[in-house]
Amino acid sequence: MRKRSIILTIANVLSTAYAVYLFVYFIGGTATSTNSAEAIGGAIATALVTPHAVMFLIGAIFGWVGLLFKKAWGALVAAILYSVGTVLFLAYFMFGVPLLIFGFIGYANQKKLNKKNTEIV
Repeated sequence: MRKRSIILTIANVLSTAYAVYLFVYFIGGTATSTNSAEAIGGAIATALVTPHAVMFLIGAIFGWVGLLFKKAWGALVAAILYSVGTVLFLAYFMFGVPLLIFGFIGYANQKKLNKKNTEIV
């Protein structure tokens, strides 16, 4: 019998990849600009996206905690952080909404699996 949610695993992998992508793209992009106006624009964009990226990174950490230790509360905290991250930068909602949906479905599946596994024992 399964002990871990597959949807939660998918949500964690995607959110980790998304957070790493955001940090690499925005932090790496500001260092390579040659024009001062381009550098200022990049710094402003980075400042706007940073809270969004931090929420997804912290959510990914909690998601992995929930998955590895089979704790439904970790998955719930991750999904809530994905929701907050999506609200903090609505321009990237098309990336945040699928992750938060997967996060909440993964939470429900993990909770159901935990309940089913304790009833069997």
